[in-house]
Amino acid sequence: MLKLFKIVAILEGISYLVLFSNMLFIKPNHLELYKTLLYPIGMSHGVLFIGYVLLAFLLKKSQKWDLKTFGLILIASLVPFGTFYIEKKYL
Repeated sequence: MLKLFKIVAILEGISYLVLFSNMLFIKPNHLELYKTLLYPIGMSHGVLFIGYVLLAFLLKKSQKWDLKTFGLILIASLVPFGTFYIEKKYL
């Protein structure tokens, strides 16, 4: 399950960056791509985010993460590039 968590962490980080760049570059320019890309990117990011958090809760006990480590892992899902840092340092 740890390998699955690593994959989800990387994919969640990538989807976060893609969603963020979509909102920064495509939306302000009123491009038609915004309407066609926002829903699938947002949906995939949401599913990956929920999967990341659920897997973190499931792995907390088996990996023996203390409260500080677990809190950092959860907070990293809210910060751009955070999941990449967690994947390298804790996984």
